[in-house]
Amino acid sequence: MTAPTDADEGCAVLELRQYTLHPGRRDELIEIFEREFIESQEALGIRVVGEFRDLDDSDRFVWMRGFRDMEARREALTAFYRGPVWRTHRDTANAAMIDWSDVLLLRPTAPGCGFALAGAARPPVGAAERPSSIVTATICLLESPLDAEFLRGFDTRLRPALAEAGGAPIAWFASETAENTYPALPVRTGEHAFVWFSTFADASRHREHLERLARSNEEALYALAARLARPLQTLRLAPAARSLLR
Repeated sequence: MTAPTDADEGCAVLELRQYTLHPGRRDELIEIFEREFIESQEALGIRVVGEFRDLDDSDRFVWMRGFRDMEARREALTAFYRGPVWRTHRDTANAAMIDWSDVLLLRPTAPGCGFALAGAARPPVGAAERPSSIVTATICLLESPLDAEFLRGFDTRLRPALAEAGGAPIAWFASETAENTYPALPVRTGEHAFVWFSTFADASRHREHLERLARSNEEALYALAARLARPLQTLRLAPAARSLLR
């Protein structure tokens, strides 16, 4: 297997991983992750999209990785978790974690809807400066499977409304319904997820977006609420120093 190229930066299969950590251990885990677990995964064909501090939970670490397809995922994860880097550092990494099972397995809803990472430059090992930007992941758990009507509404009404309020989605995904090809790592099942991502220059820009959205009478927002099985969840994520997505 070879490292990802610009041709597959969209990540045909994406894992959105949320880890609950022991109190006060997040910076320790991020330091190990950014030093040991980025290049070692990407050498196996995994795209490490980003790693983040959850701004609303000091003991939650969120990260994403992508794969060309489900078979490539199986091969790459088997190689990584049986390989020397994970074997050397797994005890230290696992000691920081309480739970690592909150994982959404996703796919872009259409070509061109994934992350555009071509040309993105990752800071080198040892970089410590954190960007001021914020990445949001808005998670919609729907009552029924995603359908063409929902996607039309998102594309023609909701996405323009979010852009008008200063929070244009940069990528959007739906649940990957294929069987988990690496069952040693659990993923959430039985849910109909739709997730979109936005980026903001800093916290003040994100607040402005929320204020403008709250003043909006956009009917698309109410239409979305009618389809939800659970309340909308938005993760406010601060990119770590070496995060590709920022």
